[in-house]
Amino acid sequence: MSDKIVDTVRSKYASVARSDLSSRNQGVRAVAEAFGYSEDELASIPAEANMGLSCGNPTAFASLKPGEVVVDLGCGGGLDVFLAAAKVGTSGKAIGIDMTQEMIDRARANAAKGIDGKPVSNVEFHLATIDKLPVPDASVDCVISNCVINLAPDKRAVFREIARVLKPGGRLAVSDLILKKPLPPEIAEDVMAYVGCIAGAISADDYRVGLLEAGFAEVQVVDTGADLNAYAQVEGQASCCSTPTLVSIKTTKPGGCCGSPQRPPAGSSQVHNGLRQLLTQYDVNEYATSAKVFAVKTG
Repeated sequence: MSDKIVDTVRSKYASVARSDLSSRNQGVRAVAEAFGYSEDELASIPAEANMGLSCGNPTAFASLKPGEVVVDLGCGGGLDVFLAAAKVGTSGKAIGIDMTQEMIDRARANAAKGIDGKPVSNVEFHLATIDKLPVPDASVDCVISNCVINLAPDKRAVFREIARVLKPGGRLAVSDLILKKPLPPEIAEDVMAYVGCIAGAISADDYRVGLLEAGFAEVQVVDTGADLNAYAQVEGQASCCSTPTLVSIKTTKPGGCCGSPQRPPAGSSQVHNGLRQLLTQYDVNEYATSAKVFAVKTG
């Protein structure tokens, strides 16, 4: 994937960070619940941390313990960071990494606001790509991620970087979209399918091989059976393009909506609009699925 597409991914997710999507939106809340979050979990974190971008709930199977250090790859507004922070307690730490400044700003604002006016103190957020983590070697107990590794151009580099920061015996607990069969060219070359986590996904076998080569063992990739049509529940977010269309990765232009530098209106999400358009044209469940990925670093 070219730098131009990386810029496009960053631009589209920046638009989500600038929107007013949150758990106060019924559709956003429904997406999170469809992929495994409970009402109690969503009520325990800042509403603005949830923007309906999940494809699972990695904290539910990460087996986090008090005192541990956990890193979330592609933290967005901090949804999983805040849930992890509650599990590791004040003696532990939850660290969020995201490549989009607007997401980092939103996450830090959420931490400062906290719940019931009480800031969350055992979290920190850093601007970086997930293949170059600002984290020391062998300093982390668990790495989590939620529907983000599929967006990385070099997934093998990401797996190696995860192995670098994990302590011996440290674990990986990731929710991600994986491919069940090859995508047709019109999806594989569609920029919004890439931004929407479909076109950049890899197969379960590729995931296993990549993690094994990076130094992991006990690799498990489990299909959750979740319905990817859940993303269409984020309704009422008006597109800033009058007619959303599929755009080839080969020809797309970075910037604002439809190649324009204009900022999208508040409450809109180019990511959700693109996903909804894709779901109206294809049965995405035929090609991809949400999976739980678990592995342990050897040595």
